[in-house]
Amino acid sequence: MPAITADTLTLPRLPEPAAGAVERPPVSVTAAPAGVEGEGFPVRRAFAGVPLEALDPFIHMDQMGAVDYGPGEPRGTDWHPHRGFETVTYILDGTFQHQDSHGGGGVITDGATQWMTAGGGILHIETPPEELVVSGGLFHGLQLWVNLPSADKMTAPRYQNLEGEQATLLASADGGALVRIVAGDVAGHTGPGSTHTPITFLHATVAPGARLHLPWRPDFNALAYVLSGSGRVGSEGRPVGEGDLVVFGAGDHLVLRADDRQGATTPNLEVVVLGGQPIREAIAWYGPFVMNTRAEVMQAVDDYQAGRLGVIPAGALMPHGRVQRTDGEPRVN
Repeated sequence: MPAITADTLTLPRLPEPAAGAVERPPVSVTAAPAGVEGEGFPVRRAFAGVPLEALDPFIHMDQMGAVDYGPGEPRGTDWHPHRGFETVTYILDGTFQHQDSHGGGGVITDGATQWMTAGGGILHIETPPEELVVSGGLFHGLQLWVNLPSADKMTAPRYQNLEGEQATLLASADGGALVRIVAGDVAGHTGPGSTHTPITFLHATVAPGARLHLPWRPDFNALAYVLSGSGRVGSEGRPVGEGDLVVFGAGDHLVLRADDRQGATTPNLEVVVLGGQPIREAIAWYGPFVMNTRAEVMQAVDDYQAGRLGVIPAGALMPHGRVQRTDGEPRVN
């Protein structure tokens, strides 16, 4: 998991909780079930079984992989539409290409983030590059959907490419945890992502036995998803492991601790922590469209079918397919 690393001894330290601070208790822990997305890549549905009101302003999150593909096996998505929200794709291992009908696009790899505001409507594709399809290799990432309030549902589409080294790096008070802020702020330290909906999104690596106290805005909700490793949440020490989503209650800071012993292939507790200002509006959700009413969803479907959400650019990226050469070696077209 080579997302951006740093020597925590040289980084700014997060403060210990102040006297009178209120810890956010874990109110639920749910295990993400497995599924398949796009052209066939495996995912874990991080938010499955959690009420939308506990997730607000978030809608959906998939952990993509980790999977070690053989030659010809990597998969992505075909061209598809979105309206009414933002997608945040964070890559830990491997490489993904993005292209959209609004002119956005790029390559994201090892700690980079692509942030796409679908707004009023966009078409896009996410696919591994041809060389990765040919060679195979490790792929691991996360995609988060952030809702937009009704006033911003039809905003103009936008694309942000955030390289891993742009993330704001902090250390825990004991130096045992590395925190990468992609968007939002923690204790006055702000990440590079520009968001319509006020949120905080970060990735923390917590060494065995280390404890991470995270200051957290009281008006935000708070969620933690375990990418790998094992640990405890809250002062009560509730156990969590890979694929678990924690929903925290009210307060102004939260506590995560890595177990003293980790697995041979998971040396640390790797966790994504996210939260945002709840929108508290009605949600009408159908596939790639997240609106406020059924009528708005039906309009999005009509607009997509009529080509009003954009067109696939000339010479655009397309999904890679595996074809057998006459000499017996796989190739990609």
